[in-house]
Amino acid sequence: MINAVKQPQSVVLLGGTSEIGLAIVRALPTARLQRVVLAGRPSERLAAAVDELAAGLAGVDVSSVEFDADRPDTHAEVLDSIAAGGDIDVIIVAFGVLGDQEEINAEPAAALPLIQTNYVGGASALLQSADLLRRQGRGSIIVLSSVAGDRARASNFVYGSTKAGLDALAQGLSDSLVDAGVSVLVVRPGFVHTRMTEGLTEAPFATTAEAVAADTAKAWAAGKHVVYSPPVLRAVMGAMKALPRPVFRKVSAR
Repeated sequence: MINAVKQPQSVVLLGGTSEIGLAIVRALPTARLQRVVLAGRPSERLAAAVDELAAGLAGVDVSSVEFDADRPDTHAEVLDSIAAGGDIDVIIVAFGVLGDQEEINAEPAAALPLIQTNYVGGASALLQSADLLRRQGRGSIIVLSSVAGDRARASNFVYGSTKAGLDALAQGLSDSLVDAGVSVLVVRPGFVHTRMTEGLTEAPFATTAEAVAADTAKAWAAGKHVVYSPPVLRAVMGAMKALPRPVFRKVSAR
């Protein structure tokens, strides 16, 4: 149970190998933390994430369970199996793929796996998490969105559209849970140096997984509903959304 000073006892990461997700787990208060469950596809990377997190969180039970974002029909069962081991305080939804817009432009069907993972899988994970926490009567959801969803650019508009949809869903879900004792925090990072962005041209205000995690933990503790990371992106994206379309098209192409 999360106490009065926002110290969770149990955390679940859907997307167990996500660099940002793992950084958020480490950034949350750990004084009372007893259990962390990393949910993802079985792999050496997932096993390594369990070992590394356990080494850094002395006395905390760190384990993994099989979870496939592309199998929405299994999401409720996975979450219920985790909850069978005790109440869940925080669920972090942190999985997704960037995709290749040029490939999609050449072959539109290539967009479907991206949409399936990022939006269909993400929406299912969010809704099933909310249902579990609503039945539990309390808890928090932290969902990883992106500034790419604020206004889609030609260079990654399919990815941007999936984040926009997930972001809108999370905001509406947050409002629907206001009397249920369940909170939702939407995290909107910009360009983050991770495996997913390796080899890509760095965008302005580039940041790290650890910096995003620090901003997220601070916003979560303060009861915020949305956080941009770095914070300057709130003003930047506000200005970008206000630009006339011809101007935005030129600016975003740089």
